[in-house]
Amino acid sequence: MSNSLSHDLLSERLSDALASLDSIPIARVTGRLVKVNGLMLQAVGCRFKLEQRCLVETAEGDMIEAQVVGFDHNVAYLMPLRRLGGLFAGAKVVPLDGDSTVQISSQWLGRVVNGQGESIDDGAPLKGGERVSLEPKPINPLKRRPVDTPLNVGVRAINGLLTVGKGQRIGLMAGSGVGKSVLMGMITQNTEADVIVVGLIGERGREVREFIERNLTPEARQKAIIVAAPADESPLMRLRATLLCHRVAEYFRDQGKDVLLLMDSLTRYAMAQREIALSLGEPPASRGYPPSVFSLLPQLLERAGNSENQYGSLTAIYTVLAEGDDQQDPVVDSARAILDGHVVLSRQLAEQGHYPAIDINASISRCMSGCTQPSHVTVANQFRTLYSNYLQVKELLPLGGYQPGQDPELDRSVAMYPHLKAYLLQDVSEKSDCTDSLTALAQLFQS
Repeated sequence: MSNSLSHDLLSERLSDALASLDSIPIARVTGRLVKVNGLMLQAVGCRFKLEQRCLVETAEGDMIEAQVVGFDHNVAYLMPLRRLGGLFAGAKVVPLDGDSTVQISSQWLGRVVNGQGESIDDGAPLKGGERVSLEPKPINPLKRRPVDTPLNVGVRAINGLLTVGKGQRIGLMAGSGVGKSVLMGMITQNTEADVIVVGLIGERGREVREFIERNLTPEARQKAIIVAAPADESPLMRLRATLLCHRVAEYFRDQGKDVLLLMDSLTRYAMAQREIALSLGEPPASRGYPPSVFSLLPQLLERAGNSENQYGSLTAIYTVLAEGDDQQDPVVDSARAILDGHVVLSRQLAEQGHYPAIDINASISRCMSGCTQPSHVTVANQFRTLYSNYLQVKELLPLGGYQPGQDPELDRSVAMYPHLKAYLLQDVSEKSDCTDSLTALAQLFQS
């Protein structure tokens, strides 16, 4: 009898001991913070991996998320996602397992999120959804669906003369204050797409609310997702927000939806990468930009476009800041070589009150011939020719240096210029779909 009781007691104690093992924390190797230099943290004592996420302890007991951006022998360089505060020498650095992931679902539609996918509007917290990595597998270029269907962006000059196709990547290139954001707002309001993803990267903080209230109609707001990382965010947060807006767009594209991705701006993304690279000691190569910036641009831009799926598309429009109105700026020149077309905005036209200030002769859509009829391309080329001919003699007209009757082609260009200019002008509240744009373009030459 006593043996049975002792056996039961032993079994009970053994079960309690086994159950208590679940509450014992598993030992894990952690590193220590040894130096803070600006936004760059240095940690030792652990085997860190490149692009690994970490948690850094603060004096208040909080944990700041950071990411490994480089290393030198046994010293790892980390960049925090948020502002620094409360760090101290010897602080614990805990490496995290797994890649950077985010949970995406249809709940994101109509919401405003930050670079970590956290809602920053007054709506309910975003919960649930499919967990996906921020770095998807690259698409086989031989399996990409071609760009063969025009996309209505609601801007007459683009629909008629720079036709954009579903799955195309195009850049809006201009200096500051020429109207990039206004044109992007017109495209956001008028484009026919199932989902609109807007990335506001490195821009002024006030522009986030202004963009939502001024450029998004109630109908567009319901299908739009805003990813915001203003200029006061850390460089790493701006990079992460850029990756997030692309990943969200890819997620809905793979579900068979027509997605429009608008990112303002690609230059701020390059500047964020420049800050990180220079902090790591990478030498500047072109106007202060290190080589790593120009290697990351194609990796980012190639994520947009059509995929292997026969349904769904991802059309991307990026604003690119040309510093000093220099169209040979390194970022502008690199983006122009990678993208499928570019729309150049002219400061001279903007100063004349010509909006949208699109410089037709300096702009091009490389996919236009593949998604339009040959007759449309012919008429668009005729428009360009007449417009270019007029610009050649424009400065001579007030001086009396041009005499009509000597060149019929120039005479026709001068006579038609008021009609050509009227075609290019469009009010912000005006919408012109593809049919209206082509009809108006054809009527120019019929008359």
